[in-house]
Amino acid sequence: MMGKEECGITRRNFLKTASAGLAIGLATRPDWLWAKEDIDLAVISGDPAAATQKALEALGGISRFVKKGQRVVLKPNMSFANPPDRASTTHPAVVVTVARACLEAGAQRVMVLDYPLRKGELCLERSGMLDAFQSLKGVHVLALEERKFYRGIKVPQGKIFDRIEIMREVLESDVLINIPQAKSHSATGISLGLKGLMGVIWDRYSFHSKYDIDQAIADLATVIKPQLTILDATRALVSGGPGGPGEVVKPNLIIAGTDPVAVDSYAVTVAPWYGQNFKGRQVKHLLAAHQRGLGKIDPEQLKILKEKA
Repeated sequence: MMGKEECGITRRNFLKTASAGLAIGLATRPDWLWAKEDIDLAVISGDPAAATQKALEALGGISRFVKKGQRVVLKPNMSFANPPDRASTTHPAVVVTVARACLEAGAQRVMVLDYPLRKGELCLERSGMLDAFQSLKGVHVLALEERKFYRGIKVPQGKIFDRIEIMREVLESDVLINIPQAKSHSATGISLGLKGLMGVIWDRYSFHSKYDIDQAIADLATVIKPQLTILDATRALVSGGPGGPGEVVKPNLIIAGTDPVAVDSYAVTVAPWYGQNFKGRQVKHLLAAHQRGLGKIDPEQLKILKEKA
């Protein structure tokens, strides 16, 4: 399904325009002085399930985001028919942990949704997502591949487009939790949370063929605003993305927060991409989103809680 534009290896531009930079250190204020609501990011090391659970607790628990009777959409990356160790899709254990927490908080319904780049049925099966949810009742895991599942909305702050078609379930849900995978991408250099939200739109190929993709991602971020982003960096596909095969490293991290730009910007620093280190400001769509006032981009300005699961 990938078009010619999707495969264009513009990571060269990413490497050319972004000078190498070292990962930025954590904020120095003692963790015990922070209220959970004051924490910008929870950066938790450990296995996928335990680290995800710890991250939720560090941010004040899922009940801070999900209330009884609410409809919740979880948006992991399920775009490719690859097993979790290929790092092209979100680890199922991360998604299951979040879904179970939502149910325990009293969510009326939990939908796990994506618009895969390959045949949906195969993606859900080979990513391990279907097997992971077999024993968890009250959760629906779906690949929405037909236009009837999407609805057009206005984009009042759009610079590139003023209208876009979004998944109806996302528009009609009470809570959206974005659960992206950390990976490289041929068109944008890196694909994290903001880039991953292209999985909720109908015509994603227009971002590659019709628009400046970095500004288009920023436009999308003005209308699709997850209440929580939980980024899976337990494995990271640091070359050959978005589908691989490529080099996989294991930062063994879950990075969670309410500011999608901050989550992505910190995630840029946790692994070398194409053999080099970068900062969030060197990723064009993150800088564009930051300049629109959609989030913080400099980790030294963040309150970051770093723990082990």
